[in-house]
Amino acid sequence: MRQDTGTGSDELRILQLGWMLFLKIFSDKDKELELMEDDYTSPIPASLHWDEWAGDDEGMTGDELLEFVDRTLFPTLSNIDLSTGNHRAVLVRGVFANNYNYMKSGIHLRQVINKLNEVDFNSSKDLQLFGQIYETFLSELQSAGTLGEFYTPRAITQLMTEMVNPAHGELVLDPACGTGGFLVAVIEYLKGTAQTVADREAIGQNVRGWEYKPLPYMLANTNLILHDVVTPNIRFGDALQRPLTEYTSKDRVDVILANPPFGGVVSNNNENNFPQTYRTKESADLFLILMLRLLKEGGRAAIVLPDGSLTGDGVKQRIREKLLADCDLHTIVRLPNSVFQPYASVATNLLFFRKGQRTEKIWFYEHRLPEGYKAYSKTKPIQFREFEGLRNWWGNREENERAWLVDIETIQANGYNLDIKNPHRSEEEKQYSSGELLDLLHQSFAKGDELLEQLRKELV
Repeated sequence: MRQDTGTGSDELRILQLGWMLFLKIFSDKDKELELMEDDYTSPIPASLHWDEWAGDDEGMTGDELLEFVDRTLFPTLSNIDLSTGNHRAVLVRGVFANNYNYMKSGIHLRQVINKLNEVDFNSSKDLQLFGQIYETFLSELQSAGTLGEFYTPRAITQLMTEMVNPAHGELVLDPACGTGGFLVAVIEYLKGTAQTVADREAIGQNVRGWEYKPLPYMLANTNLILHDVVTPNIRFGDALQRPLTEYTSKDRVDVILANPPFGGVVSNNNENNFPQTYRTKESADLFLILMLRLLKEGGRAAIVLPDGSLTGDGVKQRIREKLLADCDLHTIVRLPNSVFQPYASVATNLLFFRKGQRTEKIWFYEHRLPEGYKAYSKTKPIQFREFEGLRNWWGNREENERAWLVDIETIQANGYNLDIKNPHRSEEEKQYSSGELLDLLHQSFAKGDELLEQLRKELV
């Protein structure tokens, strides 16, 4: 792919490989379903199944292959008939209507196809191995242009899933699912506790995602298919585009796990879909209000939020007040700035809460960089084993050098500020909150102005 003029960047290679992987895996699964289920008919026309046009390593190549892909394959699959009600047809159409064949050489395209043909996706061993490779491939998105925003490190998704402890039969949602990291974490967690075939079959329908960008939507679907979900329950569309009042009891779920987009400004005036009291352009804050609406009474959530959502007045403060009034925000895990490097360097937090009871106290836990690390990086990402101390502490909580407890009265008196520093840190290793850093910066500017004024007087 690196030799092809159409796929000259990691981002374009990922886009290209994405639709090819999706079609091969989907097509293989569809043929299996047709053999196993008498009433199943694949939405893909017979001549467009992967094996029919790509399966023969000595088959179409060069200009003939390019013309077939560009003028037959994509136009047909992007306009598949949806009238049959086949949910897998909706999935195929959604993927191909929003993607392209980027490769310009039919010879290079044939070479890539032949390499993919070496993987048997009907072999559980090959499928499991390729699932691991695919996850590594998704993690590489962090260095592929703007695509890194869709990937949450596996250590984070695994930790949050374990702490929320989803159960079989519960509806689990990620309303901003990206490439499906949280969905896969939940699926694998539930597989580990499945007692019956019915348990395993229900997982795919009970674990749901929403995604509004075509590329991560495609990658997430492929990700779930690789993890034995026949028809991924992922909706293509913007979760913020629908008025908040339109979400009713039938939309509510038991568990939400999410890393909503932060630092972004919502488009299409979607903030007007929310009550005036909570109207803001900041996407993370709107997603928090949406998730409060979508949780059932007694429902549980674990979400990633930046420091900027934990502090600030006006709308931000009113949103935090609602969170603490409607939910028991029992735990905030504070992460180092570099967890989401290189595409985001802001400090982030993991918030764990249960809807239906107001917050009385909040436990804070500070996750620190491993000894000898100055920051996480692509070559030194965060690892699940680093959370051993947190996991041991979770069920038997006591204050220590990393954990501290704050009551609701203290939080209310401080303007509902949740950006609370570790009181156990010694002065020389003190970490400042965002508010304190702004104060220090202001003091520094004031001191600089004072020195400049003094110098000006001396020169006169």
